[in-house]
Amino acid sequence: MRCCPPATRLAVVTLATIAIALSSATSLRLEAAPPATVRLDRTVSPPEWALLERQLLVANTAACREYFGRYFDERGYLLCVERWGGDDGPDDAIENCNDWPILHALGANNVILQMYKKAWEGHLRQYTLAKTVEVPFARDGMYYKEFPVTFDWVHNGEGLTVFNLQGLSDPNDIRFGHRVRRFAGFYLNEDPGAPNYDPKHKIIRSLFNGSRGPLMRKATGLDWAGDPIEIANRFSLGHGERSYQEMVDHFKDYNDIVGDHPQNLLATSLALNAFMLTGQAKYRDWLFEYVDAWRKRTMDNNGIIPTNIGLDGTIGGATDGKWYGGVYGWAFTVVVPQTGALAHRNTHYLGHTGFTNAYLLSGDDKYLDVWRQQIKAINAQSKVIDGKRMTPRMYGDKGWYNFTPSPYSSGGFETWYHSMKDSDRSLFGGNGWVSYLDGKNPGYPSAALRGDLERIRSRVAGSRADTTTPDTRLADDPMKFNPASVSSLIQLMLGGIHPGHRGQALHARVRYFDPVTRRAGIPDGVAALVEKMDHSSVTLSLVNTDQLNTRTVVIQAGGYAEHQFTGLTRGDDSVELDSDTLRVQLAPGAGGRLVLAMKRYTNPPTMRFPWDRD
Repeated sequence: MRCCPPATRLAVVTLATIAIALSSATSLRLEAAPPATVRLDRTVSPPEWALLERQLLVANTAACREYFGRYFDERGYLLCVERWGGDDGPDDAIENCNDWPILHALGANNVILQMYKKAWEGHLRQYTLAKTVEVPFARDGMYYKEFPVTFDWVHNGEGLTVFNLQGLSDPNDIRFGHRVRRFAGFYLNEDPGAPNYDPKHKIIRSLFNGSRGPLMRKATGLDWAGDPIEIANRFSLGHGERSYQEMVDHFKDYNDIVGDHPQNLLATSLALNAFMLTGQAKYRDWLFEYVDAWRKRTMDNNGIIPTNIGLDGTIGGATDGKWYGGVYGWAFTVVVPQTGALAHRNTHYLGHTGFTNAYLLSGDDKYLDVWRQQIKAINAQSKVIDGKRMTPRMYGDKGWYNFTPSPYSSGGFETWYHSMKDSDRSLFGGNGWVSYLDGKNPGYPSAALRGDLERIRSRVAGSRADTTTPDTRLADDPMKFNPASVSSLIQLMLGGIHPGHRGQALHARVRYFDPVTRRAGIPDGVAALVEKMDHSSVTLSLVNTDQLNTRTVVIQAGGYAEHQFTGLTRGDDSVELDSDTLRVQLAPGAGGRLVLAMKRYTNPPTMRFPWDRD
């Protein structure tokens, strides 16, 4: 376990003198007084990637302003028909602001933070007041204590995506702090009205869980679909249903929810957030306890994560002993009512988040190895069918089925990203960004940034052409027009991976703060490019596109300061560091490349800003 508390992370620079100019050619100067400061004075012509980054931040902001004005009112309410359910419900409403917290944390204008916080506050009020008539557990409000009353973590996670990332930019908001503690407390059994967790058997007791506790009976189509509603000539449903009856039929087999399921591991993000905000060990300890229990179950099940744990703690205990049973299980193949086709809906892969949360806290490879071994075990079941090598995705009473041409690779890319082991490259098929990091795809930055600019243009055009009205619009209808486009910026600026939209944390090699305005995000005019990464270093280029003003940026080691800088190289010159941050001053129009050595996953992750922990 890490022993270094955030308050002791002071910069230490090994130098012969207090300040040093490494060379006139590099024009780099380093001051030893903490925090360590580098000055870049050499001017450069702004490269294409730097100008595109700055343009993308500006375009995102303008597009989100227009989108917010179109689909939200002055209270922060989404202008839609409010419903409960898996087809369309409270989670979909706030998902219309997905990626806005990351956009602000990257450096977009403060109006982004203001808008998504207003939407979140409005959302909580809107769906606390919204009540069902026939769905029993939401008749007094779809939210209770500002949290879903009881639902599965496919949807709970989606509805928490915006909130769980607010700490990147605004960890000191008092209401945020209260909610982080309260939400985690629902799973630490700190609320007697929400006994979701069984500490004896180390299980979350049902697939449906929340602020009113677990649902301890079989679920019905009504529980999932929500109250009856007019469909024809009014709404276009995301699953393609043409009537309310087809909505209910969609969920008619979604019954076996009692007992634990891997997707409940998404709840560990609540405990992770609470630990990163407060530093209190109880949240970390609960997370390890729960994830370790799932790790053991997977090992006991021949390296395959089971999809049902009974109330007695046994594998398959609530599904007649079938480790593959239950809703969203390995054998969960259902009929699509409007077409009669079979749909395979196995969500075991959502459990991967729990193991990466534990890895973020510990740096212990045993949490990565669980998924590494599962990938190998499933791919070992491949066979040649009609001359092609095929690999299964499902398992039922007759064994493995749903064979597909590609190898099973769920979680493989993320495993490699965290481990940075060459041996883990075989766990996934590769992508353009990884090829760029290998030095084989030099055009990737500009192409990826231009792709996100095009995505903004396309989504704004779609929104402007949208003819729905608030009474013909469901909560998920505007989502396809949400213009926030950050995938390229996460990769190129942060050396990070997109956290997805189920409430996960942001995993990044570096992050940026503006010490002048005292906010998260890269300062105006500054652009950053992660050019290379390995297990112990990151190569980073910084450019000040502002030709008139000096800019200062604080670089943090990791998304939550979980890493530690150990050295700095610029050209032929190197110095030692011992800090989770580095301050860089860039003269007007200046830029340069820095190679930062680091120890990864050596600090307790924290939401505290650099100047709040020095």
